[in-house]
Amino acid sequence: MNRFNLKNSGVSMKAIVTLGNGGFEQLSYQDVPIPKLVDDEVLIQVLAAGVNNTEINTRLGWYSSKVTKATTEMNEDKSEKEEAKSQGDGGWNEQTPFPFIQGTDCFGIVKATNDKKDSLLIGKKVLIRPCIRKEGWSSLENIWMASDFDGAFAQFVKIKASEVFPIESSWKDEELGSIPCAYATAENMVHRCRVSNKDHVLIPGGSGGVGSALIQLCKRRGAKVSTIVSKEKVEMIKELNVDNIFAREDDFEIKLGKKSIDVVIDNVGGEKFPSLLKVLKTGGRYASSGAIAGPIVNLDLRDMYLKDIQLIGCTSWDKEVFQNLISYIENNEIRPLVAKTFPLEKIVEAQKEFLLKKHIGKFVLIPPPLNESQKKYIESLNQ
Repeated sequence: MNRFNLKNSGVSMKAIVTLGNGGFEQLSYQDVPIPKLVDDEVLIQVLAAGVNNTEINTRLGWYSSKVTKATTEMNEDKSEKEEAKSQGDGGWNEQTPFPFIQGTDCFGIVKATNDKKDSLLIGKKVLIRPCIRKEGWSSLENIWMASDFDGAFAQFVKIKASEVFPIESSWKDEELGSIPCAYATAENMVHRCRVSNKDHVLIPGGSGGVGSALIQLCKRRGAKVSTIVSKEKVEMIKELNVDNIFAREDDFEIKLGKKSIDVVIDNVGGEKFPSLLKVLKTGGRYASSGAIAGPIVNLDLRDMYLKDIQLIGCTSWDKEVFQNLISYIENNEIRPLVAKTFPLEKIVEAQKEFLLKKHIGKFVLIPPPLNESQKKYIESLNQ
């Protein structure tokens, strides 16, 4: 049964429906029903939705245990895509609920609520926290908007009121839409690693959405920051006030020296991983929430245990992380890096350019404005 069947559904919206595991052909721009609210959910008109690695990973089935390659390599490798598809284990926690709407980042405006106690949210501009601790804050079990249920690549999205955070900011829509996934993922790792002004932090991949967020968030805490980027981006990344910038081709292990780094925050992985542990000091902290250069790495356990290194996996966001971000934005303590915007229907073009990794910061999708039928429908919900 296609739950996006428009028959007798009333007013529709434009959305990108991801039909299943596979290539760009799985992304369908179409009319679907506006989501119906239940329990304590709210309806949000999406004003801007960022593009992330995770949406591409989920579509490709990269989270499958059978996949060994980087996202960019897998996108061209039909055999690995078919293997992941056949395994059916490409989701983060459970099998991905295809067909569904992706889109982990959302900035928008609350248009309706299901529970009267949440009615004060109507008309508020908000960011959505996409990582939900489904069993409460005492458990790390989590589900994600756009991986486990419908997300923001649409004109409207629904979410529990508890995951909606009003924000007051002069930033542009697309700038706010670039924040939730990358910056909260980064803040969560910085928080878990207890980064302070006494630390020297190494950040591989500092030009990406998470990487550029990490640089800002570590500098905000007064840390010394070194980063690794492609040689084409060395000059561009200087605007972030990084203390040391290494090109990917550089031997950063020799240039930094062994036991020179307090914290490594790494969403790259791949073949450079062994050197990252070499430069960590005794008692150093290594955190990761991704592996865009490849998930299978060489780990010499002696590097880990002889130096008492802490390896910190970061997927579930801690309670204070998203509220921290809201305050940083409202106090202008960080700044967004939007590389480019695309109309929602141009998602394939956006993801293809995203995978080239020639940009700094985030790509953001902009849904079309509401039509008269949609406006009247929203009015009817609030009568």
